[in-house]
Amino acid sequence: MSDSVLRDLDEARRGPCTEQPDDPLMRDLIGELLRRTRNDQGRTLREVAEDAQVSLPYLSEIERGRKEASSELLAAIYRSLGLSLTDVFAELYRLSAPVQIMRPGSYQVAPMPQTPAPTQQARVLTLAA
Repeated sequence: MSDSVLRDLDEARRGPCTEQPDDPLMRDLIGELLRRTRNDQGRTLREVAEDAQVSLPYLSEIERGRKEASSELLAAIYRSLGLSLTDVFAELYRLSAPVQIMRPGSYQVAPMPQTPAPTQQARVLTLAA
């Protein structure tokens, strides 16, 4: 038998693919948020690193999702960028909310809102409290 036939048989035995998208890592979401905010403000990596008293290479690693920073270090970076913890939670919710799990093995991608509605922000704050 050819390799493709064997692969097809293996796939048939396993059943239909019920693979769900991987949940994003928190460090990737936070890094994306930090980099986007910094770029929107027109600031350099060096400016934010100096203001937050973080080494430039370490801040770069955080922005790229390669390092997980402590909450104290993240708080310093948030302050440097003028972000509150509420802003961060709201944005992380907005980035992660589009995928809704319908039942095990299936999911639906919901339209991504530009900004969270006030009720969504209130729920995020309730979870954070």
